[in-house]
Amino acid sequence: MATSTSKVQCVTCAKDKGTVQCHGCSQSFCFKHLTDHRQQLSQQFDEIQMTRDLLRQTLTEYSNNSQKHPLINEIDRWEQHSINLIRKTAEEARQKMQKHTTEHLSKMEKKLNDLTKQLREGREDDDFVEIDLQQWNQQLTQINEELLKPTNIKVKQSSTPLITMINVEIVDEDMSNIPNISAKTKWMQNGVTVAGVHGKGNELNQLNSPYGMCIDGNQTIYVADYGNHRVVEWKKGATTGQIVAGGNGEGNQNDQLLVPTSVVVDEKTDSLIISDGNNRRIMQWSRQNGTSGQAIISNVTSYGIAMDGEGYLYVSDLNKNEVRRWKIGDKSAGEVVAGGNGKGNRLDQLNVPCGVFVDKNQSVYVVDNGNHRVVKWARDAREGIVVAGGQGEGSSLSQLHHPYGVVVDQLGSVYVADQYNHRIMRWCVGSREGNVIVGGNGQGQGIDQLWHPLSVSFDEGNNLYVTDLSNNRIQKFDVDVK
Repeated sequence: MATSTSKVQCVTCAKDKGTVQCHGCSQSFCFKHLTDHRQQLSQQFDEIQMTRDLLRQTLTEYSNNSQKHPLINEIDRWEQHSINLIRKTAEEARQKMQKHTTEHLSKMEKKLNDLTKQLREGREDDDFVEIDLQQWNQQLTQINEELLKPTNIKVKQSSTPLITMINVEIVDEDMSNIPNISAKTKWMQNGVTVAGVHGKGNELNQLNSPYGMCIDGNQTIYVADYGNHRVVEWKKGATTGQIVAGGNGEGNQNDQLLVPTSVVVDEKTDSLIISDGNNRRIMQWSRQNGTSGQAIISNVTSYGIAMDGEGYLYVSDLNKNEVRRWKIGDKSAGEVVAGGNGKGNRLDQLNVPCGVFVDKNQSVYVVDNGNHRVVKWARDAREGIVVAGGQGEGSSLSQLHHPYGVVVDQLGSVYVADQYNHRIMRWCVGSREGNVIVGGNGQGQGIDQLWHPLSVSFDEGNNLYVTDLSNNRIQKFDVDVK
């Protein structure tokens, strides 16, 4: 709530009085109706808490009855009509399904606990406005939908001599890296600096040419601080960052980085995967106070990495003009999933591939920087299809100019950091043109401007984050709820 007062008409009683403006709804209230307004907000807060309590009860009931999953019964029926040789298979199938159910409930538990903490802090500090209530309601709805929807698993049967073998096949349910954004969603045009608020430098409140970025479920931002040879962690609301990888000067030792370009979080191993640019390697760095990392891939010059739900790592190589896929821990040479046919502009070629994104079907989206386009390669495809740009270098809505980063939402809309046009664009499926969602106001330092944006990312509330390279900052653009 604002504290400044003036003779302004109260929105409730329509009288000119000493008023206070609510920063949440931007309406002015006299002191009497300000109290009423706060009471209404408090009532809405109580309703959110009540919904949370009901959701907690439902989650507990699901946890106590996870053994009664209907597919468990299907496994049991199959087991009764099979010979003793398949009993071991049945038990393995049960364990796999129960593990999946437990992991799913654990994810729901964590999300609900995080929301509970936000609600408790909001109540204790009496610091919440309409937008907070709306976001909390949205989070409750999302958790409830994820909890109540049918689990994304099935029992797959295949015929073999004498017996029918079964296997519990789990389609990846964790789409946390794939934002769920409505085609009608818009963002505020004025950004807020959430990292690097003090200009270019090497202090903990500064950045030096930030390149890649990612955000975890707690809205912690990890930035590949290119010019400072480090990866910096910025927790939500923090005014300074914390070095979590590198930061020991430029070099090629295991505790050093040399112009890191990309970073992703590997939740399964609780580690950071970092593209160590000029050392031509991919590093894995523990998030548990890791003082050094280990090289897991060598001889690769990468400006883009991504992970899919099965734990595969996708790495673009700008020298070889290809994208390869590795299973972390695998010592093989990896598998080419895009490009690999030399430098060029054919649909089976790439020209300086940068950002990479992988959807739930393991389709690979590659920012083809030198061809000013984004290309989608379906799994096992021999060539890609252009999903953004591809009309030559330019600034029209059908063109891109040396794009860099890419994110794809669950609808298939492509979000591109259009680097030299200083804008972020969205291309809907099948569109010949994109639309500018933020930036596009020329290069500059203004809150509505970008200067060589490189990476894009979204948090769970679909707020947009951009690495603003030449401004040495990370900009956040909130969802426009109007």
